[in-house]
Amino acid sequence: MTNIFGTPTKGPMKTRLFKIAEKVLEEDGWQIERMVGTGKSSLRRITKGGESKVISIRTSQDTWIAFPRAEGDDSWGTLDDVDAVVPVSVDHKDDPKFAKVHLIDGDEMRSRFNRAYEARKEAGYSIPTGRGVWVSLYQQETREPVTLVGAGAGLKFPPIATVSLLPEAGSAADDTASSSADNASPFFKGSDEAPLSIAEAKRRLAETFGVDPACIKITVEA
Repeated sequence: MTNIFGTPTKGPMKTRLFKIAEKVLEEDGWQIERMVGTGKSSLRRITKGGESKVISIRTSQDTWIAFPRAEGDDSWGTLDDVDAVVPVSVDHKDDPKFAKVHLIDGDEMRSRFNRAYEARKEAGYSIPTGRGVWVSLYQQETREPVTLVGAGAGLKFPPIATVSLLPEAGSAADDTASSSADNASPFFKGSDEAPLSIAEAKRRLAETFGVDPACIKITVEA
């Protein structure tokens, strides 16, 4: 699966996809709150009206997403803590033009990952705790090859929004939502971005590397 540190563009793309997911949720009427102290940078609490959900935003640059097995190998890290999963994936791993944002019930995703885990264990795969089990979003689920057991959540649950990744694009739309590039966060506008504070830089780096912002140290030399 994709190594986000494999090329200089992978880390920034991960951050961009995460921001796209947050923006789409906000435009869908959800208020988003960071869950400080959990040690899990993907977790957010979203609230709309009287409804509240704990979600995990999972970015993908190859159309697969992962969750790790927890210590003891009797549960899932992060996945078992959420009411829903928000996968945000590129449309094509080699030539991405759009980001697809999904909102999928947590029980649905747990069922898929449980099927994937059991099938791979039965087939003799080694699955170390703390390491991700990867499931394809857009391939049909089949028993063979075994790696496609649990696949297809992105097919069963179409994106709530599809957002252009092309800098020259004027707009992006899908069957259920559309978004104008003019309304995008300044973070995506390159030279139009406002000056970056240390706190914001720490937050972005923490999301990129999957750590708590308190773990980020920044030194500025004039």
